[in-house]
Formats: sequence, structure tokens, C-alpha cells
Amino acid sequence: MTTGFSEDVKACAALVHRADPDRFMAAMAAPIDARAVLFPIYALNVEVARAPWVTQEPMIAEMRLQWWRDALQEIAEGPEVRRHEVVTPLSAVLSSHLAAMLDEYVAVRRWDIYKDPFEDEAHFDAYINHSAGSLMVAAAQALGPADEEVLRDFGYAVGVANWFRAIPELESRGRIPLLDGTAEGVQALAEKALARLERAQSQRSKVPPSSRPALFAGWQAGWVLRKAMAQPQRVANGQLSQGELRRRLSLMRVASTGRW
Repeated sequence: MTTGFSEDVKACAALVHRADPDRFMAAMAAPIDARAVLFPIYALNVEVARAPWVTQEPMIAEMRLQWWRDALQEIAEGPEVRRHEVVTPLSAVLSSHLAAMLDEYVAVRRWDIYKDPFEDEAHFDAYINHSAGSLMVAAAQALGPADEEVLRDFGYAVGVANWFRAIPELESRGRIPLLDGTAEGVQALAEKALARLERAQSQRSKVPPSSRPALFAGWQAGWVLRKAMAQPQRVANGQLSQGELRRRLSLMRVASTGRW
């Protein structure tokens, strides 16, 4: 699975395998060289995503997120970076610019700590753009040059699709994940995300082959968004997972054709 990788990259891969099986599958569908870049970035995502949930104390959660912001600042500013099984390999694959972008990605995850709803559509969009969108940009541009606007459109669509899938868990934890949780509200959000997905797909040529493996992580987004738009009750019922065979075959198609 990770032959030839450093021990740190192997640790990152193991972390992603345990905590984020979809991204692990997507990374394993990428060329080997790309995996060594993607696993540390996806491991960062695991660590940041779970930081607000491992404690009931907001101050401790804030401190956990600040730890990652400090680590990313060290990567951005160099040359000294703390020794850590995720931070160390991250420092080898992130430019100063991408490290600074991921600092914004960590900062916006403060919303996860508290139970306040989103203020308005702009607040929700900023959350998705700076979390899922920035993660997509960083992963793709760490592999090679690619158009940021296209990546952000695709990242927004992937972010909304993943958000829909997470809603039952978020609600069980006392969060208010949607501005409008009615069937009509879900359909409108799915339609908006699909429009951004289709806009990104219409400009595939702006994401060269070297960067495309980062987009494999969004291989289920179109299916999820279309299901949410056609049957919005699936969101609240937690029925937005593909069957295992469809899941694997659809990823194989994306990986083999490059048509994300």
C-alpha cells in the first residue's frame, strides 16, 4: 500500500484509512507519487475535522485548532517546523502560499466548536469555500498548477455533497447545519452546488493531468447532489451513500478517464 513511503507518510495513510475511508480510496486511485502528497494533506483534514469534537470544552477545542494554525504558520514562514508525523510531511509538500491558505481552512472550522447557526447564506458559503474549497485547492495545487476558480467551484460542490451526508450526525450533536432545512431549501442548495459542479466540469482543461488526482476525492459529489435534489428527504434520513459496488466502479471510472 505505501511501499517506499517515509514512516511519516505511512502514518498519514493509516490515519486517513481509519478515519476517512472515501478519501483513502480516492488517494489509492492516484499515482503513487501523488499519494505521497495527498496523504499528509488528507491527514491534516482528519486532525482538524475531529479537533472540535474530541472535547466538550470550547477552550480546549480552540487550542487544538490553534495548534494546527501555528504549525501551518511555521510551514509558511520556515525554516524551522515542529516535528510531528503529519506536520513534517506536510512541510515537504506545501508551499508558503498553500500553507497560508490552509490556515484559513483551519480558522473557519471554529464554527464546528459552537452550536450557533449560520448567520446567512454568505456565512454558509464562506464556511464551505474556506473548508472544502481551500482543501481542494491546496491538494490539487500541491500536485501541480491548476486554475483556482475551477478548483473552488468543484470544491464547493464536493463540500455541499459531504455536508448533506453529514447532516444526521451534525444534528445528533446539537448543530443546526442548514439555513433552510425544508425540502425546498435542500433542493435549492443542491441545485446551486450542482451548477458550480457543472461549471467546473465545463472547464476541465484548466486542471492538468498532474493535478487531477486531488479531484478524485469528489467522485461521488454529482450523484449525491442529484439524489438530494430529486429526493430531499434522503438528507435527513441519512440515505446518501452509494452501494459498495457502485462506489468502487464510479471511482474506477473517474480515475481511469480523468473525467471528474
